[in-house]
Amino acid sequence: MNRVYVCSCFGITEKQVREHADSGACTPRQIAGACKAGTDCGSCVRRIQMLLGRGACPRRELVDQGDPTALVADAALTAEAA
Repeated sequence: MNRVYVCSCFGITEKQVREHADSGACTPRQIAGACKAGTDCGSCVRRIQMLLGRGACPRRELVDQGDPTALVADAALTAEAA
């Protein structure tokens, strides 16, 4: 099994980032809140941003289009992570 690590500090893989994105984490901060990736040395934050920008977040398109239900869900996720 090939694992591509995004965050070596916490052993977080691309697959895990995509799973968190599928569950609603659509920003690096929300990914960090879900699995700590990006919270230690920070070298993986750009990779996380790239993954999220390439469709890892299924709701990103809805948020970008201004879907109010997606925006409410994003606000709730941000509040949980804080």
